[in-house]
Amino acid sequence: MASDDSTAEASLMREPESPSDSFEALSGSFVSEDIQSASPSIFIWALSSAAGISGILFGYDTGVISSTLVSIGTDLSHPLSTLDKSLITSSTSLFALIASPSAALLADRLGRKQVVLVADILFIVGALWQAFTKTVIGMICGRSIIGLAVGAASLVVPLYISELSPSAFRGRLVTVSILFITGGQVIAYVLGYVLAQRLHGWRWMVGLGAVPAVVQFFLLLKLPETPRWLVKAGKEDVARVVLKKVYASKTNTAPEQVLKEIRREIVEEQATSKLVNPVTPGNDGWPSLTQFQNRMTELLFVGGNRRALTIACMVQALQQLCGFNSIMYFSATIFSLLGFASPILTSLWVAVTNFVCTLVALLIIDHVGRRAILLRSVPVMIGGLVLCSVSYHFLGLPNKEPKSLEQIQISGHSPWATCIVVSLVIFVCGYAIGPGNIAWQQSELFPLSVRSLGSGLATSINWSSNFLVGLTFLPMMEFLTPVWTFALYALVCFAGWICTLKIYPETKGLELEDMRELLKDGWGVQESLNRPIE
Repeated sequence: MASDDSTAEASLMREPESPSDSFEALSGSFVSEDIQSASPSIFIWALSSAAGISGILFGYDTGVISSTLVSIGTDLSHPLSTLDKSLITSSTSLFALIASPSAALLADRLGRKQVVLVADILFIVGALWQAFTKTVIGMICGRSIIGLAVGAASLVVPLYISELSPSAFRGRLVTVSILFITGGQVIAYVLGYVLAQRLHGWRWMVGLGAVPAVVQFFLLLKLPETPRWLVKAGKEDVARVVLKKVYASKTNTAPEQVLKEIRREIVEEQATSKLVNPVTPGNDGWPSLTQFQNRMTELLFVGGNRRALTIACMVQALQQLCGFNSIMYFSATIFSLLGFASPILTSLWVAVTNFVCTLVALLIIDHVGRRAILLRSVPVMIGGLVLCSVSYHFLGLPNKEPKSLEQIQISGHSPWATCIVVSLVIFVCGYAIGPGNIAWQQSELFPLSVRSLGSGLATSINWSSNFLVGLTFLPMMEFLTPVWTFALYALVCFAGWICTLKIYPETKGLELEDMRELLKDGWGVQESLNRPIE
């Protein structure tokens, strides 16, 4: 390891910076001119699409559980109870939570690409495990393996794409992976509707999740590692080759400018790391543990890094605690209780809305900006949730005494049931354009030295919140009543909107290396809004 570190350091220091170089880097005016105008090459679109297959897997496994829960019947030895459904659903989130910090460390040590390959193997094993299990415990185990895969992929894939993308198109290219997630959910609902009519069709639903993982595994074998990781690992020549493919349509100066920016950032981070983590004798017995401790110290005790972590965690918490995934996991259950003849087909409206509005986000994110989108989309979510709560109130459900889900079920069809579907579509529209997409832009907030670790901790907040929502939604519907359940989610959204207004800076158009300066002395909100956008 010592030789690798010295090689990396020699590579980084090969081109010492002059004062004018530092000025150009900080101002971003000279360094970023060619890069800002660079369009994504066919290579980067192909790479983003191949990496985004993880999104299909993520979305498919999120969406398929909704159809599966209403199709299993007694195939797992007995009809599923509310507790069984909650455990089967939330086990994925729990193990995704466990996987995220580990994936962050492995992404730094082994590379971003290697972690995605491991995740593909876990997706395959988990899908087949679910397909052949005969017990509830077996189903929970299969969903837990899927959780490990989802936790790793949800962290590393946006990071992988973000580090490879030209800054002017970074938001769009990361959103491609989110679009794939919503596409996976649509596929899951369509297959769920078709296969629900077949005997043991749910086994095919979960088993087919292995197919995209196999495809992605073999595609990734031919794809490169990210230039930023390669430079830090002392493989600058390989990084240069990758960057020339990324900026194939531009002049040859763009790859060299990006390399220069990466070297500058790493040198600055090494200097910061030495100040925060001074070398002490006898502290090198466990290099990996020491490295982790040093990076954690740098993340938490360097002001700009800590602010980046706070922002990323805030948006990830909002994305989950707003209740969106409770709708994705249990939409078929909800619509079944509301008296719809085909609850899986009704759920498809939610999935299609999610897909279409994510496509809208893909088109506008790099033009409108992250902060602006959040401030406009969250009020739409609040409106949808309030309408849903009011609609449940007028359904005439009892709201004082605890009721089981079966007792909450509506006989016949009410116009207010249709209103609930409309309200959820409105909510999902706001979610897909805003938090559902913006949260996964998190890696752009962190400097390279703590990018994986910071993204990993923020993703852990996502999955811990997801676990909480998945475990508590059905019990809340029973004991808190649907009226107050959706009202509580609306309150969470309002709190998230206030936090966004106060601390989320605008990041569109910024190079990854420039985020360090924006958050160095404060939240950077006014600075980002006053910054001229080319």
